[in-house]
Amino acid sequence: MVADVLAYFSETTEEFVRRRHGELKARGHTNDEIFPRIAAELRGRRVAAPELSLRQLRRIVYG
Repeated sequence: MVADVLAYFSETTEEFVRRRHGELKARGHTNDEIFPRIAAELRGRRVAAPELSLRQLRRIVYG
């Protein structure tokens, strides 16, 4: 369990965005739902990421 917590907190913003996008996509959500949700989740993380636009989030996932 300690390893899971450490892995969560060591995850970069880019890794978090890609992971969450994959999780939400697998649950059947559309990108129009996913990116605003990820943006909100980033603001709520313990160590907040810099404010990213929806376009920046898309670029992280799709390059």
